[in-house]
Amino acid sequence: MADAEAQNKPESAVWEFFKVVSQALILALVARTLLFQPFSIPSGSMKPTLLIGDYLFVSKMSYGYSKYSIPFSPDLFSGRIWTAEPVRGDIAVFRKPNQPDVDYVKRVIGLPGDRIQMKTGILYINGQPVKRELTGEYVQEKGYQAGSKFPIYTETLPNGITFQTLDLEPNSIADNTRVFEVPSGNYFMMGDNRDNSLDSRFDVGFVPLEFFVGKAKVIFFSVSDGASAWQFWRWPTSMRLGRLFTGL
Repeated sequence: MADAEAQNKPESAVWEFFKVVSQALILALVARTLLFQPFSIPSGSMKPTLLIGDYLFVSKMSYGYSKYSIPFSPDLFSGRIWTAEPVRGDIAVFRKPNQPDVDYVKRVIGLPGDRIQMKTGILYINGQPVKRELTGEYVQEKGYQAGSKFPIYTETLPNGITFQTLDLEPNSIADNTRVFEVPSGNYFMMGDNRDNSLDSRFDVGFVPLEFFVGKAKVIFFSVSDGASAWQFWRWPTSMRLGRLFTGL
């Protein structure tokens, strides 16, 4: 009897380990699908708000759920369930409408029925200019134009949301656009780096609510441009400590 019990102990230990790992994986999958999903920032289109190397937690609950909220986008249902509409000024992750396997992160600027236009670098919403104040200076750290300085503007949307934008090239093609009339059920998205963002002014176009993945909530980790999060030996010099757990 004792020998049989001794033989069963290793099998029981392996089974218990398997159960613990399986439960942890299931919980992680549920959390990623229904609650929060991590995203990394690969481009500078949201500078100075988001930098290359920032890692975000995105809330899936904020806008409800569509098939694009679920990993691999299974065609289980159409539209959204438990829908909550995006608010002007939100930073949102969404799928690019003409490339639904690609994630984008931009700011919600135009709501359904709005008229959006850029004129000489000024954002107009429904014919009214958005308040824009020069409040700082951005220094390019690396790469093209390293060391160059660019103006930072603080904009205030009609609902009182404030954020910073970059103007890299005054009177560029991105600073002067036609009037965009946002269709029902769609949103107009823009990057804070106004002259270096492919957004609703260009090939992204209007974004239907179904394509929203979630709302960016917090920067939980950040490493300087050129470093990777898994390169832990570089953390002492590459980690941006001042950006950790920054709310958005």
